[in-house]
Amino acid sequence: MVNAETITVKKIWDILETVCDPEVPVLTILDLGIVRDVIVNEGIEIVVTPTYTGCPAMDMISMNIRMAMLQHGYNDVKITQVLSPAWTTAWMTEAGKEKLKAYGIAAPNPRFDIPRDGIECPQCNSKNTKLLSEFGSTACKSLFQCVDCREPFDYFKCH
Repeated sequence: MVNAETITVKKIWDILETVCDPEVPVLTILDLGIVRDVIVNEGIEIVVTPTYTGCPAMDMISMNIRMAMLQHGYNDVKITQVLSPAWTTAWMTEAGKEKLKAYGIAAPNPRFDIPRDGIECPQCNSKNTKLLSEFGSTACKSLFQCVDCREPFDYFKCH
């Protein structure tokens, strides 16, 4: 059991940095920008905003947060989901966007509300790409193909 006096907001943020997104495991929940606040009083409250309403990964993310906190001796944890303001890809870290590209997913580009073509290929960096489907491996991604290297890839949609 952890002494309440030893709980600090920084310690909680450090633990949250280790919790990965179950759909894109190279990203932490901090990379995604879904953790909105950490409140330490008698217990710990972690405030999160889903990437979109009804995101199926949120239950798993909440469970992973709880498990990470338990592993560090924090038992009294409340996870609160807030929907307003709505999550936006602008909350993603630049490091997270780089991790996406290295993983083979094109990072969101705010210049494209609903992109059709011209998303940079994460494999060869060509912008000679075409939209294959509005929906990729998950609802938050679109499927593209690079015309130059012929590789298909997901594009993380802007929200």
